[in-house]
Amino acid sequence: MALNLEGKKAVVAEVAEVAQVAHSAVAAEYRGLPVAKMTELRVAARNQNVYLRVVRNTLARRAVEGTDFACMQDGMIGPLVYGFSLEDPGAVARVMADFAKDNKQLEIKLVSLGGQLLPASELERLAKMPTKEQAISMFMGTLKAPVEKFVRTLQAPTSKMVRTFAAVRDAKQVA
Repeated sequence: MALNLEGKKAVVAEVAEVAQVAHSAVAAEYRGLPVAKMTELRVAARNQNVYLRVVRNTLARRAVEGTDFACMQDGMIGPLVYGFSLEDPGAVARVMADFAKDNKQLEIKLVSLGGQLLPASELERLAKMPTKEQAISMFMGTLKAPVEKFVRTLQAPTSKMVRTFAAVRDAKQVA
């Protein structure tokens, strides 16, 4: 179904709004994928809070103008599905990489993070980025480690003294 001018403006505005707040983006060629498989991809994306949309490339180019994803404009060729990570920078990469493992027809074409266009081979590295919760827990563990070591250091002399007294007591009881 062809879009009229107002429909095209609405699509561009919607994608531009998402691109303004997104952390990363992936574009993949979906040629040869059945509708049922595309539906699976959309469901997986929705579950990970990833915005996924098939948009005409001319509209997508206009939508990403002035955003961090403007670097993708030159590579927007062919039938592409665009995914934008809204909360976690690695979410869209995880969704696309997991789906591409089982469906060889989905071919990753463009990967963008932080205003830089990355090679498609960097998708796996982006997918392995920790989630927000994982990053917070790693950070908290790093903050907690010096305090724990300091407490153990302070505790060591007193615990050694207690063990020494206990050994002397045990030796006197045996004798």
